[in-house]
Amino acid sequence: MAVLTLSLYFGILLLLSLYGFHRYWILYLYWRHYKTAPRRADPPIPTPWPRVTVQLPLYNEMYVVERLLNAVCALDYPRDLLEIQVLDDSSDDSAALTDRLTEEKHRAGFDIKTLHRADRRGFKAGALANGMKTATGEFVAIFDADFLPSPDFLRATLPHFADERIGMVQTRWGHVNPGYSLLTRLQALLLDGHFVLEHTARNRSGAFFNFNGTAGVWRRSAIEDGGGWSDDTLTEDLDISYRAQIRGWRFLFLPEVVCPAELPVDIGAFRGQQHRWTKGALQVAKKILPSLWRSPLPFFVKLESTIHLTSNAGYVLLLAFSLLLFPSLLARRALGWPAWAAGVDLGAFFLAALSVALFYGVADRESFPNREIRLRWTDLPALMAFGVGMCVNNSRAVLEALFNVRTDFLRTAKYNIRDRGESWLNKRYRTISGSLGALEMAAAVYFVVALAWSWTAGYLWSVPFIGLFLVGYGYVGLLSLRHAFWPGKW
Repeated sequence: MAVLTLSLYFGILLLLSLYGFHRYWILYLYWRHYKTAPRRADPPIPTPWPRVTVQLPLYNEMYVVERLLNAVCALDYPRDLLEIQVLDDSSDDSAALTDRLTEEKHRAGFDIKTLHRADRRGFKAGALANGMKTATGEFVAIFDADFLPSPDFLRATLPHFADERIGMVQTRWGHVNPGYSLLTRLQALLLDGHFVLEHTARNRSGAFFNFNGTAGVWRRSAIEDGGGWSDDTLTEDLDISYRAQIRGWRFLFLPEVVCPAELPVDIGAFRGQQHRWTKGALQVAKKILPSLWRSPLPFFVKLESTIHLTSNAGYVLLLAFSLLLFPSLLARRALGWPAWAAGVDLGAFFLAALSVALFYGVADRESFPNREIRLRWTDLPALMAFGVGMCVNNSRAVLEALFNVRTDFLRTAKYNIRDRGESWLNKRYRTISGSLGALEMAAAVYFVVALAWSWTAGYLWSVPFIGLFLVGYGYVGLLSLRHAFWPGKW
């Protein structure tokens, strides 16, 4: 049993190390294909400008719908070439608010209309597909309710479609409230790493990358040629992205064009968002990878796409690894291994910490030179612990995807929160996640026991490793319980 435990433990550790190595690979691609590459020439200005449909998928967005409509109607684009579709599937009184605001914008001279459906069939994918039936634009821009496009958004993105092979242009997500709490600060770091490094590295190296569901513009014919919006996964954006690129369409990422958005301040909302993204990516992997590998695409594209779509499986490995950490120490003692042999764990911990520090340190430096919230020395270890703490939530999503457990599309609640002094205590749409929080607190207690045993048994090399898991599970679990039963700003 001791030999089996250690074999599983070190096998999982090896697999997790490969994911850490992939961060170094992304950094290499970023440096080679973006930082040291010649600057691309500015595309020509379209003459005339094309007709554009802006789609705004909404569901119970009473706190942010007015902010969104004001931003979209402020777009610097000819009104006679701009159609705005408010795709409102709301089931509460926010629908009446949306209708009133839309009517006001229509009277002000905007070509804007609200499309209500009798049910939410297909959720966001269904709403987008329904809007496409009557959309008149050659290009389609999509913004979720919490996004605030700048007035020059369309003029900054549409010229890039001069290349008729470009099917989609994605812009970078910014943040309106990164300094609200530790939770929002860590989310900002994670998203900056994803957009600034991953998207840029994949796009500039010729690998596939994806539309992120918002803050992007599609060529309508690329959506149609890719098979249209489908609701058989929770990430319709990732799904159509891969289908369109397999069909030969090229995508373009513009890191210099930033579209700000509100970060979830509620851990329950963040959990739901992460569950949807994690599960959806694995669903797309099961759906897309067989046809991708049968295609004549280059091996590099196939391999990077596979890593991209399956990387969330690492959460299950991380969860299994954390559960085996304490038994592996007991097994080493049973086999008579010296205490210093636990230094293997510390070596793996150092390599993982270094990859995280480099990856997100570079992402922070490259993101916003004048941002109000700079990287703090405590953020990187907190980010590592936070990733550990989320592995229970995200492992559940992975297993649901693998075993075809169907769940509804749960949108992320937005409260129009910007500043540290604002509270969401009495706002609607709060997501309760107390049950998972209790499970994570139980895991934290487990690691308290493991830490105490390691200290008394002389396995001091393992203490930093165990401490990381203790802090991660403890923080996420405690935050979940606090937001469930005593909501506030934490």
